[in-house]
Amino acid sequence: MQISRWIASAATAVMLAMSVGSLSAQAQEKLKIATEGAYPPFNTITADGKLVGFDIDITNALCAQMKVECELVTQDWDGMIPALQAKKFDAIIASMSITEERKKQVSFTNKYYTTPLSLVALKDSDIASTEPAALAGKTVGAQASTTQADYAQDVYGKAGAEAKLYPTQEEAVADLMNGRLDAVLSDKFVLMDWMKKSSDDCCKMVGDVKGTETEAGIAVRQEDTALREKLNAAIDAIVADGTYKKIQAKYFDFDIY
Repeated sequence: MQISRWIASAATAVMLAMSVGSLSAQAQEKLKIATEGAYPPFNTITADGKLVGFDIDITNALCAQMKVECELVTQDWDGMIPALQAKKFDAIIASMSITEERKKQVSFTNKYYTTPLSLVALKDSDIASTEPAALAGKTVGAQASTTQADYAQDVYGKAGAEAKLYPTQEEAVADLMNGRLDAVLSDKFVLMDWMKKSSDDCCKMVGDVKGTETEAGIAVRQEDTALREKLNAAIDAIVADGTYKKIQAKYFDFDIY
């Protein structure tokens, strides 16, 4: 009788363990991915509240490749890394540049695109170069907590420019158009997209900033090694099978990888 009870208890324990394992596996099959929603053409929100852009399409392609269900959420840029660390979501796909400083807080996948910084100025501006000396006495706008903000403060600021930082890229270019800034420093592809779509002939592209090319990666928590490697494998797969090129062609007529 006791043996029968022991066997029954053991069987129950095994079934419970299998059930917990199954639930755990199911939990891992759904990922919550954060983006900003204010950085076109990479991520932005349409008038009807839909998230669109290169980052969004890449996210969907990666989730399909990994065969996982993904939920996209928006997060203000300044709170992006703290929210990831607080486990409000599992990964960040928001055109985040891979930097040594950020690596102290999060773990990055391999790149999914590469970009330099560029400078846009008012059309009638005498700014004709991206060299620091050309910005002395000028007011340069950039989005806060970005590589462009660091460059505006650390390089242009030391050369005599005033760096003015904004919560979003959209606010920075709005101030440029309204004449409250002399120039805006940002990701080249973001500025190109804005110049192409802007109906206001206010500005000119001054050029790329030498030595500022950076790689954008997907950020995960430092302990989430398995997720990072799964995302790396998915990036490699969509590049290899042509999915990446199809997505890229929707937004750019040149290679950004």
